[in-house]
Amino acid sequence: MEYRKRVAAVYLLGFFIDLANLFVGNVAFPDIARTFHRDVAELAWVGTAYILGLTAVIPLGNWLAARWGGKRVFVASLLLFMAGSAGAAQAGSLGALIAWRALQGLGGGLLIPLGQTMTYRLYRPAERPGLTALILLVGQLAPALSPTLGGLALDALGWRWIFWLNLPLAAMPLVLALRWLRDEREPEPSAGLDWLGLLLGSLTLLLVLQGLGDLAQPSTWARGGALLAAGLALGAAYARHSRRHPRPILRLELLRDPLLRMSMLMYLLVPGAFMGVSLVAMLYLQQVLGVPASIAGLLMLPWSLGSFAAIALTGRGYRRLGPRPLLMAGALAQGIGFLSLLAIDRSGQLPWLAGSYALMGLGGTLCSSASQSTAFLRVEPARMGEASALWNINRQVSFCVGMALACVLLNLLLAGQGIADPAAPAARELSVRAFHLCFLAAALAMLPPLWLGSRIGNAEVLRLLNRPRMGEA
Repeated sequence: MEYRKRVAAVYLLGFFIDLANLFVGNVAFPDIARTFHRDVAELAWVGTAYILGLTAVIPLGNWLAARWGGKRVFVASLLLFMAGSAGAAQAGSLGALIAWRALQGLGGGLLIPLGQTMTYRLYRPAERPGLTALILLVGQLAPALSPTLGGLALDALGWRWIFWLNLPLAAMPLVLALRWLRDEREPEPSAGLDWLGLLLGSLTLLLVLQGLGDLAQPSTWARGGALLAAGLALGAAYARHSRRHPRPILRLELLRDPLLRMSMLMYLLVPGAFMGVSLVAMLYLQQVLGVPASIAGLLMLPWSLGSFAAIALTGRGYRRLGPRPLLMAGALAQGIGFLSLLAIDRSGQLPWLAGSYALMGLGGTLCSSASQSTAFLRVEPARMGEASALWNINRQVSFCVGMALACVLLNLLLAGQGIADPAAPAARELSVRAFHLCFLAAALAMLPPLWLGSRIGNAEVLRLLNRPRMGEA
């Protein structure tokens, strides 16, 4: 096998593991809640801690690879991920589980950007579309298979086995990386690591998300407001710092490009909303309606079918139509998918649920694929790595914010109905109403991205897509 194909195989396995762990946890949340007797807002940190770990480590990828080599960093990341998985499987409290999930995220966070860098540089530009198609295929298989397999493991063995099964899954790319990857280093950066920027950025994200979680609780709303304000203040401080530093950890000036800025905002609003609704829907189906975890996990299969259709539509229509109709159609389809969840009030409505998830997959992927195709059209090749880091962090933040806001809203609605336990039979009717209001709010939240999609410079994108480029036939 060619060396570049070996590198691609190792990268795609790491990519699958990373994405699978973003989605599989939602299926286990109801069981974890029963084990530790905790509420929805605290439970969200099981997923949020993983995404925080992923996000915090992404900017370090190039610097670490320059210091220790891509192979060593990739192997160390897998070992750290496996340690976090083993710790999460044995966690005796929710706090311990959250801490181990953060360690898992720190280990998994470099698998995508580092593997992507090592793989793409081995392929010529004309060969990269085929590689991208393969990556997109893996990107759809992970959310389709992981909740289904996780649900089966959960029903048969319990939620801890979701984390134990990560060990053999991660062992495969670990062995292949040790055998196949060459010990090569990236060019040493001219400036040192922006430690202050890394600290400010990480604290900003942590305080904002903790503040959102605390706002959901009447007893902690004042603390939540203070943390949120402190996080926003630190974010402003980072923005000032990045303008002065010669090599900031994130180069925010790239956001002056309206195509990159609007694409990132669209990604923040649409896929992030699905992550929040997915979490709330799993709680609703399992706790209130009594749907088994294995059946609930199967709903990601119709989601993936809708997503595959969206990828095909984008591939065929993007260059001819531009992003505007795809983005608007995607926001509309996802909003209708959210709205259709209002018809779900009993456990036997699986065909309707499958249709809802297929619409969400179609709409969300139309927006994410069209956004990603648009984001880098005007980014200079020399700045592509920095823009890619900014894009990947925005992607992780969208998932964090989506889950945090959905849990905040759900907790407020449950508290407003006086519901302490959504699974209690006596509270069923009020619980259904609270969850339905949450789905309605998510559907209405698709109006801003619908408007945003209508504002993107479609004619300019079509001009950039169809102009001849240097060095191309």
